[in-house]
Amino acid sequence: MAAPVPGLISVFSSPQELSASLAQLVAQRAASCVDGARARFALGLSGGSLVSMLARDLPAAAAAAGPARLARWTLGFCDERLVPFEHPESTFGLYRTHLLSRLPVPDGQVLSIDPALPLEAAAEDYAAKLRQERDKIVAPISDSPKPPPQRVTLTLPVLNAARTVIFVATGEGKAAVLKRILEEQEETPLPAALVQPHSGQLHWFLDEAAARLLTVPFEKHSAL
Repeated sequence: MAAPVPGLISVFSSPQELSASLAQLVAQRAASCVDGARARFALGLSGGSLVSMLARDLPAAAAAAGPARLARWTLGFCDERLVPFEHPESTFGLYRTHLLSRLPVPDGQVLSIDPALPLEAAAEDYAAKLRQERDKIVAPISDSPKPPPQRVTLTLPVLNAARTVIFVATGEGKAAVLKRILEEQEETPLPAALVQPHSGQLHWFLDEAAARLLTVPFEKHSAL
């Protein structure tokens, strides 16, 4: 029997359409968070193809907010490899090159790991930067199946406390694992299946290739 559908699944006919809709959703969530005089918007970023998607569409989508509102944004990284920022696998390095030069968020509000530190110390340092010390919100990972093996990643309590969580997946290579996450009840679920925001919204943004094996209901988006 299929597991309950976790959140709203949106399927787009191409990665380009997905990217544009994703950027609009991020911009809308940001606008709803920064209305008050002291309000702020915190955005946790992952790597991979998401970097190029956001670099392509987020600057324009966020531009309408103006510099004053962008100054209230704080950017962090949900999962970061413990490598120098110049390394091709550095999530921060990729965003610095492709997005941050076009998105005027103050440098002091872009929170990154210190790659010069040992793994455990890097995780503790990053947690301190996030200004939360009550729970273990940042975990040091030393055996990641995808190299490089050492990374610093946010834990489930942080993700499940978010107001909005968006998973983005494109390509046929993601189809089988998405079916496992969204439809199968496994004794030991994959980590993504455990992301269930307590009071926030959970979104899945997929292209048709990634969604090709799904039988659960989803929302199909037509061409822009």
